[in-house]
Amino acid sequence: MKLISWNVNGLRACMNKGFLDFFKQADADIFCVQETKMQREQAEFDFPGYQEYWNSAVKKGYSGTAVFTKTKPLTVTYGIGIEEHDQEGRVITAEFPEFYLVNVYTPNSQRELERLGYRQVWEDAFRSYLLGLDAKKPVLVCGDMNVAHHDIDLKNFKSNRGNAGFTDEERVKFTELLAAGFTDSFRHLYPDKAGAYTWWSYMFKARQHNAGWRIDYWLVSNRWADRIEDSLIYSDVLGSDHCPVGLLLKK
Repeated sequence: MKLISWNVNGLRACMNKGFLDFFKQADADIFCVQETKMQREQAEFDFPGYQEYWNSAVKKGYSGTAVFTKTKPLTVTYGIGIEEHDQEGRVITAEFPEFYLVNVYTPNSQRELERLGYRQVWEDAFRSYLLGLDAKKPVLVCGDMNVAHHDIDLKNFKSNRGNAGFTDEERVKFTELLAAGFTDSFRHLYPDKAGAYTWWSYMFKARQHNAGWRIDYWLVSNRWADRIEDSLIYSDVLGSDHCPVGLLLKK
């Protein structure tokens, strides 16, 4: 099974930068998107062969997630069931016979860490939500989780310590999530691989110099860790400040 996740930083803009070319070429069983920045009715897109599920933010042009799947899910839910956290279109959960798929766009702590406090509350609520699902069947979690977990996960770790995405608080919460029963698929296979990033600033020719961060993930319930065939970073795919990430699972 092939699964892809991509923060497109505005799907309409990414459509003009090759999104459909990669979408068709990837031919994924499930393709998840974050930061759509749109309502579905705002554009005429066609994804033949796929079921579509959209969760848009109340605030137009902000956040948002979407899931495209060749196989129709048993159920689809939006958000995590807590009104405080469900206004920004950040979570879609699709239930399949063997597993739950959760597509997430984790809140950014923002400059001056304005939303770090909220982010901490979100992290606890989201972890609790995932554990509720995991008690029923294995869970696959994908998306822009807005945290580089370890020093190896960003180029300039010393100068970025304490900045949004690399605060001690955010990193501890990610550690807690993994400790609760989830496997970071990429580090599971490539524990020491450096220079593997999924996001680059648009400034200072960061992508050209590969001065990036690994903040986009595929997490897998621990009991499915042995089914991870590969965890991919499509760093050569342009169209956004993020690149797509993929997960291949053995049947």
